[in-house]
Amino acid sequence: MQTKICVLGLGYIGFPTALMFAKAGFDVIGVDVNEKVIAAIHDGRLHLEENGLDVFFQDVRSNHLFQAMNAPVNADAFIVAVPTPINEDHTANLSYVVSAVDTLLPLLSKGNTVIIESTIPPRTVDDIVAPLLQNAGWQVGEDIYLAHCPERVLPGKILRELVENNRIVGGYNAASADKAAALYESFVKGEIVRTTAVSAEMIKLMENTYRDVNIALANELAIISSNLGIDALEVIRYANKHPRVNLHSPGPGVGGHCIAVDPYFIIEKAPFLTPLMTTAREINNAMPEFVAEQVERIAGRAPDRTIAVFGVTYKGNVDDIRESPALEVISLLEMRGFRVKVHDPHVSQENAPFPLYSPADALQGSDCMLVLADHNEFKDLNEQLLTRMNRAVIFDTKNCIRLKSAVPAALYNYGNLHEAHTAESAEHTKQEIATAME
Repeated sequence: MQTKICVLGLGYIGFPTALMFAKAGFDVIGVDVNEKVIAAIHDGRLHLEENGLDVFFQDVRSNHLFQAMNAPVNADAFIVAVPTPINEDHTANLSYVVSAVDTLLPLLSKGNTVIIESTIPPRTVDDIVAPLLQNAGWQVGEDIYLAHCPERVLPGKILRELVENNRIVGGYNAASADKAAALYESFVKGEIVRTTAVSAEMIKLMENTYRDVNIALANELAIISSNLGIDALEVIRYANKHPRVNLHSPGPGVGGHCIAVDPYFIIEKAPFLTPLMTTAREINNAMPEFVAEQVERIAGRAPDRTIAVFGVTYKGNVDDIRESPALEVISLLEMRGFRVKVHDPHVSQENAPFPLYSPADALQGSDCMLVLADHNEFKDLNEQLLTRMNRAVIFDTKNCIRLKSAVPAALYNYGNLHEAHTAESAEHTKQEIATAME
């Protein structure tokens, strides 16, 4: 009899994971409470953007056992891949995880395996999930096997990395780790590492916290360099020639549902023992304000200025705007009185909380082009569109624009941002002279 797997949550991780198990030969039921997601899957349409996912989905749909439902059914293994958002106080909101586990309780049978893929704070499996199963009458690790197997994939490369990346399998006990590992061995070619659930929880969080801390260092370097007249990008480029140095790249802040969120899951468990992690979060959270200040320097004071924002996703070539710093940058610019026109070729109007414009319409009459995501489309920018601007000025926070034509334009990034300060001072001087002569 074919093993049946039920995957709860068909988002950026759950949906590709469900398809991967189906292609590996399992009978897979994908569950999501969003009726639009279920309808799209039934119609053979994708509800999210990911490289290669459309072809992969159509192959699974035609040749393997996969179906989508709005409620779980009996299965041999259950995988919980629902969101874990943060509350306003930056603590983890585990209501989705708890609700998902609660829906499984009436369906469980002896010998079932429950895997939590959702990112969760340390000790969630031991202190929250296991007691839910125990209170339902199961001996966890004997009757029901329980594990935490966090995803470790990069959006844009999810299908490849689900197969090739090493996989951490954190069992409630050794038997649980073995049961979960056996499932992933069906398609994972990378090393499968068995450990405890609590270690797996911390491993996942520390991987992204490491990146957050290092991005904060790069962002702080960019801020310092803009004030001292230093090319921060050159500093990073040459410092990284040292064999033991790997400075990250500065940007407009940190987004996505990993790096911008995971450190808080550690901080909430030990707030007085995490000063470095807390400071890194504060630095990265402050970058949208810094970007907005630079735009005001470069474009001039509102209210008669228009900013064309190119890119609102948290990284290039994806459609994911979760926790994107671009959203806060836009809000801060509007609070300063700027008119903001947004263009993003990867985001649909249905998923955008503001009107979206074509490149030409966004740039028409604008006073600054602000690049907040390094989409490939921006790297091949039609520079003739810059002639539509009131002032052909670009602030590229992602260092992806390379001007090639003879269209006159000023391009600022974290390498020459200090020059924008000089230009601003010169412009203010000219305005003061003109005012004095009137």
